[in-house]
Amino acid sequence: MSLWSPRRHEGYPPIEDYGLIGDGRGCALVGRDGAVDFMCVPRFDSPPVFCALLDRHRGGSFLLTPDRLQSCRQHYLQDTGVLVTELRADTGTVQVTDAFVLEPGAHLEEDTPAGKGQLVRHALVTHGTVDLRVLIQPRGGAEARRDAAGWQLACPGQQLTLHLRASRPLPDPRSTLRLHQGEEVWLVLQWSQPHDVHQNRRIDEEITETVRAWRRWSAYVVDDVPQADLVRRSAITLKLLDHFENGAIVAAATSSLPECIGGRRNWDYRYAWIRDAAYTVFALRRIGLPMEAGGFLSWALTAAQQDEHPRVLYDVDGRPPPAEVIDEELEGYRRSAPVRWGNAAAEQVQHDVYGEILDCAFQWAATGGRLDGRLWHRLADLAEQARTAWKTPDHGIWEVRTHGRPFTYSAAMCQVALDRAARLARRLHLPGDLDTWAAEARRLAGCILHDAWDERSNALTEHLGPGGGIDASLLALPLRRVLPADHPRMIATTRAITSRLGAGDGLLYRYLPKDSPDGLNQPEGAFVLCSFWLVDNLVGQGHVDEASALFDTVCSYASPLGLFAEQIDPADRSFLGNFPQGLSHVGLIASAVELARAQRGIRPELSTHAWFQ
Repeated sequence: MSLWSPRRHEGYPPIEDYGLIGDGRGCALVGRDGAVDFMCVPRFDSPPVFCALLDRHRGGSFLLTPDRLQSCRQHYLQDTGVLVTELRADTGTVQVTDAFVLEPGAHLEEDTPAGKGQLVRHALVTHGTVDLRVLIQPRGGAEARRDAAGWQLACPGQQLTLHLRASRPLPDPRSTLRLHQGEEVWLVLQWSQPHDVHQNRRIDEEITETVRAWRRWSAYVVDDVPQADLVRRSAITLKLLDHFENGAIVAAATSSLPECIGGRRNWDYRYAWIRDAAYTVFALRRIGLPMEAGGFLSWALTAAQQDEHPRVLYDVDGRPPPAEVIDEELEGYRRSAPVRWGNAAAEQVQHDVYGEILDCAFQWAATGGRLDGRLWHRLADLAEQARTAWKTPDHGIWEVRTHGRPFTYSAAMCQVALDRAARLARRLHLPGDLDTWAAEARRLAGCILHDAWDERSNALTEHLGPGGGIDASLLALPLRRVLPADHPRMIATTRAITSRLGAGDGLLYRYLPKDSPDGLNQPEGAFVLCSFWLVDNLVGQGHVDEASALFDTVCSYASPLGLFAEQIDPADRSFLGNFPQGLSHVGLIASAVELARAQRGIRPELSTHAWFQ
């Protein structure tokens, strides 16, 4: 944990200079400079209280930092979601501990509501004397007035009232406090009702109990995997993105962090994708977290029953997200407009959702979940829809904003829908045309091998029929048991993806926009998840040493806190896209598990020998 000088690009800290804290309802990003520059409470998808990350002038922030800051560094308290920032000025050093505190006696392993609706910030001067700046400025301003406990901040733009308490007199929400070595100050920002029965508890006790709750939960995460510390941090990150009350896991903590600086690839990821559920559940089950896996499965299957044609994403309550709108007031991170709230992809046609839902149901049943008559009727209907849907264009896994195409990944997931429906019907003696489903699944797998194959590229391509580009999503076909990783055409496709989409040093683009038009005609960074998919394919093809080296290389790109964004800029290894990105961490976990199995001599699950067992 080395000290770093505060860094800025066009007035903005690098994305990788932030840490995530949360309580299973909302969350915040805390910068290495001591600023809370993004915070959405009381829910992940609430309007942000602070979003200087998206506009340094108008976004608002909660700053706690010394005057004349010279250097800084961060770390999490081991195996927790509690963040510590050390800030060094020319006259002294202050250590700031940040946490969304949990209810006394909270048990995260029970996945019950645990947050108190409080951000606690504790500043302790460890050396010298520090003039500590306190600045609380919500987006759009706030009407501040004193009350018996401290300050009330009415935030009309968020329809929220914040309550600020401090252990020292705070003349104003904008104040400077002189603190000497050994002196401390506690600041508590609360958005829930402030008059609860635990109001008189000492704040340090609440931090201690929060640390204890996190460590009790973290002890369930397996450690016999490569890069065990990063796997545990990935698990904690996913838990911080987990809506404890119903098991939904949002894709990322943020909205509109750009996939290309200065570009328009800016999306709101504060929602839960059905697609993510199947990947996430597979990974969480294998590292000792069946409760979280089951919660996300239950949420996904419940949400999917609400619409005749299931959506690809929902809010944490399983409802359609709000319509996508552009926020004209905010300039965007490093002036990368537009800033968007809501996500129009919820209205897209994406045929892979059939397979995602049936795969969730398959995993649900495999872990003892019950498929009642109503749910099975719905699942059987989705399998029937998948029989024909794959023949028609859709917008695909990458949610392109052009006219649809018959994407190979979408057809493959329709194959998954038919295969899983047949297996469920056979194993659980459920009604349905299981022989037809099974036959159609086999036929569709053959169709993918034939119709997506391009002799000139010597690879499977992005869509069925001629003219498709190389697409890294096809690395997921073995993960979903559509094709074995060691099938000759998957081996050739893996080579083509590595050659054509390689961005250097283990990084991969998901596709090239010039070959695979997506409606934006702009570059983007390398997609972290795709590199982990490549690791899994190499394991399935028997190249364990090569896979292990690639895994270690990709893990080396994690932030100093062990976090990943959605993408990495190959030019300088800086982060791009929303942050932290759940699927990047899911990919890390899944690859670690595959490598651990291979290194123990267990034959790969993704290769031909284990196919369709």
